[in-house]
Amino acid sequence: MRLSLPVLLVTLALCYYEADAVICPAALTDATQFLFISEALYKLQLQRFNAPPEAVEAKLQVKRCTDKISLGNRVLLTKAWVKVILKCGYIDLSKILS
Repeated sequence: MRLSLPVLLVTLALCYYEADAVICPAALTDATQFLFISEALYKLQLQRFNAPPEAVEAKLQVKRCTDKISLGNRVLLTKAWVKVILKCGYIDLSKILS
């Protein structure tokens, strides 16, 4: 068992050395919509991912919880994401959010 973690880390390092911190625009759009649009609209947006119904329901259940977060705190979360995104190399956020 002790050897399994180092082997896993070496395997990940060798196989994914070209990975970078670029955020997928679809993931960013989904995260923003998750916080700011209604549940009904978000459910329609989830259809583009062809997810199984139980996965969609699980995500909507979490959304019902996050919808209870105040608008001000949701804006703060989004500002934090923007800082991370800018550190990862995105310069033109309007391209991502459109």
